Amino acid sequence: MTDSEAGHTHYFIYYRIRPNSDHAHARATIRAMQAGLAKRTGIAGRLMERCGDDATWMEIYESVADRVAFDVALDIEAEAHRLSALIEPGSTRHVERFVECA
Repeated sequence: MTDSEAGHTHYFIYYRIRPNSDHAHARATIRAMQAGLAKRTGIAGRLMERCGDDATWMEIYESVADRVAFDVALDIEAEAHRLSALIEPGSTRHVERFVECA
């Protein structure tokens, strides 16, 4: 780990999108949200889907230095892009935060 990575947090956000959703539209919505988040925070996200299960998606954001500011920006952008409308009913976006081992 380099000195510049010390104390940085890595975000892994996973969820299931609604059954029978338009995946192209959902991807475009998530990527637009990620673009807004990158503009606010300087952190570019990645979007992935589970192998063999294209309804389970994961967003990854790495090297977040200011968790509080990032969490606020993430909530603002998720709400602005209405991500809750993409999520399977009864489910939620699960946010996991990890740091490098010492």
